[in-house]
Amino acid sequence: MKMAPQYLTIMIIFLSISSCLARVEPKPSLARHKSQITPNQTKTEIETQAQTRNKTMAYIESSCQGTRYPDLCMRSLASFAKYSNVVGPDHLAHIALSVSLVKALQTRGYLLKVVKEIEEINKGSEPGLAYLTMQDCEKQISDSVDQLSQAIKELRRVNKGTIIDDKMLWHISNVETWVSTALTDASYCVQSFPGHRMSKRTATIKSKAQNVAEVTSNGLALFHKYAARYKAAAAARAAKRP
Repeated sequence: MKMAPQYLTIMIIFLSISSCLARVEPKPSLARHKSQITPNQTKTEIETQAQTRNKTMAYIESSCQGTRYPDLCMRSLASFAKYSNVVGPDHLAHIALSVSLVKALQTRGYLLKVVKEIEEINKGSEPGLAYLTMQDCEKQISDSVDQLSQAIKELRRVNKGTIIDDKMLWHISNVETWVSTALTDASYCVQSFPGHRMSKRTATIKSKAQNVAEVTSNGLALFHKYAARYKAAAAARAAKRP
């Protein structure tokens, strides 16, 4: 059976980014950021790498201050300073949205597992409210996965553009729409579990969905920051028209 191109894309993103997320430090700090030393490296090369990582971490910390959840933003992006140089706001926005996609994929996988377990327990009996709520939540998170996947593809089209025109602004609007919708869906899942008295499993689902919503909110904020220069340039160009 052949895998769809979109599925392959998602899996590549998942495998590459989840390996980094597993090693994210609880509270990243420039002072504690250690360089990764490999054999046969010269002192100059090691110092250069350390400086590059420090600059990348400083850039991430500065960019995250404009998000709604800055601490989470730094935690979720910090590991990339160890393995990759973030070269600008477009790169950072792409990474942030990819992190959101990975979190949504992980949460959807967990929800599918829980829903299947409940189905096995019920064995054809009338589904209870908990099952229906979790099933609905799974559909919302699945929608978030699809929307974030589309947003990442559209972001690549924005990055390839060199002329700021209506087509470029259309791509930007598409990214904003898809990410905003993904955020709405994840938030809806969180709101499906009101109150504080809930089972451990339900609390876990709510926490995972909340995490998807928060990293997606941060990703949207970072994309807004990236897209602002295009919108400003387009507005300036429109103002010069007779």
